[in-house]
Amino acid sequence: MPSSAVPASVFPDHTLESAPVAARRALEGVRRKQGHLPAAAARLATSPELLDGFLRASAAFESTTLDPLSREVLIMTMATRNDCHVCVAMHTARLTALDADPELIAALRERRALADERLEAVREFTLAVLATSGAVDEAALRAFLAHGYTARNALEVVLGIGAYTMSTLANRMTGAPVDPRLAAFA
Repeated sequence: MPSSAVPASVFPDHTLESAPVAARRALEGVRRKQGHLPAAAARLATSPELLDGFLRASAAFESTTLDPLSREVLIMTMATRNDCHVCVAMHTARLTALDADPELIAALRERRALADERLEAVREFTLAVLATSGAVDEAALRAFLAHGYTARNALEVVLGIGAYTMSTLANRMTGAPVDPRLAAFA
């Protein structure tokens, strides 16, 4: 963690008992789903609204028509762009569970172009949306659409960017550590 990290006392690793009452239901859901309470979620519980907002936005993103690998490419693009070590580890594990090509994972972690042209189109479009604050030009949109993506998918990219802007920035602000279960993917 950088020397400028905020002390843990500012963003404690809440438990179900210590968390603000408004965050407890969401934390219990995370614990049930993951089998433990990740430090990142425990720290986000300091703001029940942010925790709930992220969980709802990420669930909505998971239900989009983008395929799982395309969603993970977007998430890893956000995680590496925003230097969120927690998200990089978590989504490296997720990509591994999806049997993603190790070269794809390495390229995403290293911010390199992807060999798979369709997935590279997602990565490039995500970066274009960020660089232009959504005002992508017609060429960028057409390049994305040319790889089998739809106008709906283009807007789903915006949803993914929103969800993972919340988590990557919050994880950095709170100094959330990588959980031991994800250490091998850090």
